[in-house]
This record gives sequence, C-alpha cells and structure tokens, in this order.
Amino acid sequence: MKSDFEAVSWSRNTVVYEVNLRQYTAQGTLRAFRPHLKRLADMGVGTLWFMPITPISALHRKGSLGSYYACSSYRQFSPEFGTIQEWKELVKEAHALGLKVIIDWVANHTGWDHEWTKNHPAFYKKNQEGQFYDAHGWDDVIDLDYENAEMRVTMIDAMKYWVVETGIDGFRCDMAMLTPVDFWVQARKSLDQLKPLFWLAELDPLDNPEYSKVFDAAYTWRWMNATRDFYQNNAQNIHHLRQVIELYGNTLPPSFGPAWFTSNHDENSWNGTEIEKYGPMAEALAVFSATWKGLPLLYTGQEIPNPKRLKFFEKDPIHWETEPRLHGFYQKIFALRGTNNALQNTEDFQQCLQIWNSVDHHVFSFRRKADEDCLIVLINFSGWDLPEVTFNSIDTQGTYTELFSNESIHLEHESYSIAIPAWGYKILVKKKADPF
Repeated sequence: MKSDFEAVSWSRNTVVYEVNLRQYTAQGTLRAFRPHLKRLADMGVGTLWFMPITPISALHRKGSLGSYYACSSYRQFSPEFGTIQEWKELVKEAHALGLKVIIDWVANHTGWDHEWTKNHPAFYKKNQEGQFYDAHGWDDVIDLDYENAEMRVTMIDAMKYWVVETGIDGFRCDMAMLTPVDFWVQARKSLDQLKPLFWLAELDPLDNPEYSKVFDAAYTWRWMNATRDFYQNNAQNIHHLRQVIELYGNTLPPSFGPAWFTSNHDENSWNGTEIEKYGPMAEALAVFSATWKGLPLLYTGQEIPNPKRLKFFEKDPIHWETEPRLHGFYQKIFALRGTNNALQNTEDFQQCLQIWNSVDHHVFSFRRKADEDCLIVLINFSGWDLPEVTFNSIDTQGTYTELFSNESIHLEHESYSIAIPAWGYKILVKKKADPF
C-alpha cells in the first residue's frame, strides 16, 4: 500500500524517547524534568514523545491519580505537571537543543467528566439506555462517535491548538486503529497545512495495513511479542524472527517507518520491564532497533536501565543514577545513525540486506550500504559464546572499525570470521571505500 502523505524529513531517522512525566522525577513536573533535556540530547535522542499532558478526569478515576489516557479536556494543560506557559518554554528549550516534541493524542475516548459530556453530549456513543459507554472494557473512559461530523472538526481544532499555540512537531496517536482511518486522513490534511508534522501510530501495520497510508511510522507489536517469546522459550527458532522481519519489509510502503521497541508505558507497567522479559537479550535487541531500517523507541529509564515496573495510577518515581549505565551505549549507537549514510532510512529497503553466517541458528547478520558507507551488524541471539562466526563479506571489502571496541578489521576476502560473546553483538563501520 502506498502512503498518501510524505513524511517530514527529520522523522525518517529520528530516535523517539517516551517521557512519563509523572514518574520521571520525585516532583513529577515539567520544571523538574527540564534538567534532563540536555542529557537526552547528548544521548542522541531526536524526538521526545510526552504521554498525555491534558488534565485527567476525576469521575471513575482509577487509583488516586488516574490514567493519563482519561482526559477531561483536549485544550487544557494538566496542573499535575505544571502550567501551559512552562510547557511552551520547555518546547522552545527542546527545539534549541535540536530536539523535536510530539504529544500523545487520545482520539478514541475521553474520561467520564470531559467538558464535552456537558457541552457536546452528542459527540459520544450511547448504549440502548442512552448512556455513555466504552466498548473495550475500560471503565474509566467513554467512546466518542466518529459518525458526528461536528465532533471531528472540533477534535481537529483542538489538535491545531497544540501545534499553533505551543509549537509541537507531531502526534503519537493512542490506539490509532480504534479511530476510523478516514478521520486520520482528514486530520492530517488539515494539520499538515500548518507545518509538516510527524505522525506515529500505536498499532501494528501488519494487523492494520490500511493505516499505513496516513501514518509515517507505527509500532512493531508482532516483532516485540515474537522476541519476548523467543527469549522465554530458551532462544529457540531464530528463523521465526527472520520471518517476522521479512513480513514488515514485504508488507509496508517503502516510505513507512517500522518503530522497534522493547518497552513502553503499557509494557513496563502491565507485562514487565525489559529486564524481566528479555534479560541479557535486551541490549542485543536495542542494537537491532537502532540499526535495522526504521525507528527505535525508548521508554523513560531504559538508559538506567530501570529495573522496576512503574505504577500506572499512583506516584512511583524513577530512581536516577548520576550517570545512567547505558547512556554511553545509546550515545554511540544513536550517533552512528546520524553520521553513517548507510543508516539513513530511504525508500530502498534492499539497502538493508540479511547476509549469510555460519551459525545462523544463533546469529542474525545483515549489512547496510549506501554509496561509500557500509555497516555490518552481527547479533548473537543466544546464551552461548561463539568463538568463530564466519560471515559473507562479498561486496563489503575495506577497513572497518568495530563501534564499541574500536578494533580495526580488514575485509578483503569473500568471508571473515569473528568471535561474538553470549547475547553479544558486533557493529562493523566503514566510512569510506578503500582502494584495492
């Protein structure tokens, strides 16, 4: 399926970092979060995605603080996090650091005491008794009615407010597949007239392919579930992982960006931290997410890495260290995305090519090549140290530097052998062609 829209240029290679303001600091405010901006920019983050910043409904609230995703207004700023003026200042500071800012947009439903329930009750679906309801078993929210044309226009006007008045750069659209795709087309046509925006969908495009025509990127739930099952079943059947990867490559429009992740607010709170789900495989998956075609998604605290499930409806702050242990790891790999042409996401998916290796029941290997730049990535998805992994180096001759060890490796034959530790990885980088 071909996309009906062109992605804004900076979004093709950005790194998206999800900010959970409530749990980011002890204070849980914009003011307390702002000192982290420079650190995140230094780490190589390109886009900050803020969980909903709108006020939370009190009626049928879950826990003492309620869910971010049960809003009481689409045009107000949540007093839990600060003021609208503080938000505008944060967006400006982020932009000055080279960061983009997108906000979570919850279009399918609102909280029970949203201002529309009083001012525009016709905007909502109603059951046979004429009462508001939610069709998905979420008892703190109620569904909007997308048959109502006035509601659609009012929703789009609210989205425009955040772009025009606060300068945001796009939207992460919550449970996007629950909202009709033609609404997102309508919204994008209207909002992109203001400025080019980034549109990230919370859905898997393999399950909802029609949404690929309007969004620039979307989640890879099938990949996340497959890798979790792979690790928890003693790392059996790596070939299934290859099949899932190929599905994304064969199914998505060339311009579309699969968003790779191991954690987010839902996964962390309800299904476990990445440490629980993946153990020592987590870093290997982070390498894949940053080097395969698409966009890496990070969640609050993964750079620590955060070892605990964060409560969703109560205060439960992250415990930050002076220097998060994985800051340098992410910094190296994200910097590479910005400096090596082979990692630039283009419409040519063939530039990201799986290559043969001698231990293919454990090792995933691929190369990315563009002009004179080339990247060879080998990831050991097993708990075994592999002293000799031979891989195909045809069409990749030259002198490479391994990203993390700085070891120099000269490829001049059709194959080369390298050692990879358990759950380890090698990223071989070439910046310019060597004459032979």
